[in-house]
Formats: sequence, structure tokens, C-alpha cells
Amino acid sequence: MNVLKGVALGILSFLLFLSLSVFGLALTLNYTILNPDFVVSEVYRLDVSALAEEVLAEQIPEEEEFMVGFLDKAVADLEPWIKEQVSVVTYSSYDYLLGKSQSLSVTIPLEPVKESLRETLREAIIKSPPPQLEGLPPAEIEQYSNQLYQEISQQIPSTFEFNESLLTPEIWAQFQQIRQAIGYFQLGYKLLIGFILLLILGIVLINREVKGATRGIGITFLSYGVLWYASTFVAKHFAGTQMAQLDIPPYLQGWLPQLLDNLIAPLGMFSLGLLIAGVVLIVVSFVYKPRQTSF
Repeated sequence: MNVLKGVALGILSFLLFLSLSVFGLALTLNYTILNPDFVVSEVYRLDVSALAEEVLAEQIPEEEEFMVGFLDKAVADLEPWIKEQVSVVTYSSYDYLLGKSQSLSVTIPLEPVKESLRETLREAIIKSPPPQLEGLPPAEIEQYSNQLYQEISQQIPSTFEFNESLLTPEIWAQFQQIRQAIGYFQLGYKLLIGFILLLILGIVLINREVKGATRGIGITFLSYGVLWYASTFVAKHFAGTQMAQLDIPPYLQGWLPQLLDNLIAPLGMFSLGLLIAGVVLIVVSFVYKPRQTSF
């Protein structure tokens, strides 16, 4: 009987360790990739102005170099608005992907963009007029600024509608597949929690006494915590070493390492929590004294 009990406890403890390992990764996904708050917070940390400056410098011809400064200034002025709209689109997309809404549709007003462009363009041309305007009176420069703004403004609609019609059928099909996969993931996540609780209950019922149950569960928790908490440090060190060897743009050099830390943080906290819980349970198993039954 003791042999069967030991085998059963060994199997349950092994399954508990594996389940906790899977759950730790699933928990990390739930709090990072599948969490719109996390995605939005990482977008807000990104230096949009520096990113736009590099992209614009490659796209605009040298003869229109004054436009680079103008657009850089416009993007810098609009950066809070840009990040706000990105967050709106992100939350709406996640509502659809997570099954909270049945359609994907976001309307973004573009009037703030037009107003910012008007003032920024006028300021850029007055401060640094293009070669063809040098020596002209202020009135003509003002007229040129207004004319250029009208040309740009006509190409910008009043609103921008982000919905499934903007996506190709192939991309939209992938979008729906991701939504379905997330649905399965969420269901599996809940079932995994229930399975872990059943494994813990099984260990308790087989032991039928506090010392054995707390020690067995504590050892499993401690083993998981030590292994995975150490793994987070190794992953950070390895990834940091690899990043140092890459040619990363300056505006990403501070952002990427912090992104990695934030991605791993939930797993680290979960592992540390189980490590501490394991130590506590093992200590309890040694200091606990069963109540003596009196006849």
C-alpha cells in the first residue's frame, strides 16, 4: 500500500510541476501579449518622434529637405495624439480578438492633424524657407505656405475608419484564426487552473495528514520556483548579450531591454511567489505538530 501511495504521489507531483510550468507561461502571455494595457504602455514608452525622423529621412528627397524638419516637428507635436489613437485602435482590436465585441470598427478624427500641420508648416517655412522662396517678401511666403497646406490638407480626410474592410481577405482570415486560437487559449487557461487545484487536492487526500501534504506540495512549489526564477535571469542575461551585438537604432536601445524585462516580469513574479510558498509549506511540514487524541 505504501508503495502504491508513493507512486501515486510521485505521479501527481510530477503532473503538478508540469502543469505549473505550462501555467506560468500562459500567465505570462495573459499579462503581456494578450493584455491591451501592457501593449499600450509599451507603445507609450516608444519614442515615436525619433522613429518617424528616421523613416522620413529615408523617404523625402534631398531637394525637399526642409520638409523633413517640418514633418519631424509635426510628428513631435502630434506624438501624444498619435499614441492616444494607437491606444484606441489597440483596445478596439483586442476587444474583438478577446471576444468582447463581434465587430472591429474605430473612427479616428483627423482634424487635429490638419490643425497641427497648418501651424507647423507655416512656422517651418518662415524659419527655414526653401531655396525658391529666399528673398521674397513675407506676404508671398505666407501665400506659398497656405497653398502648400491646402494641397496637403486635401489629401487628408476628415476621419479615418479602421475596420475589417481595410484588411485583405487573407489578413482578415488570419485575424479570425487568431481570435479563435485566443478563445481556445482562454478556455484552456481556466481548465488548467482547475486541473492544478485537483492535483493539489489529490495530493492532500492521498497523504491524509498535514505534514506529508504540505511537504510534498512545498517541494514541488520550491522546485518550480527555483528553476523558473533562475531561468528568467538566464533569459535576461542571454537576451541582453545578444542585443548588445546587434545594430539597434538609438531610440530602441533603451526601449527593447525594458520591453524584455516587462515581458518576463510576470513569470518571474509567479516563480518567486511559488518559491516563497514552497519554503513556507516545507517549514510548516517540519514545525507542525498534530493534535494528540485523548481517550
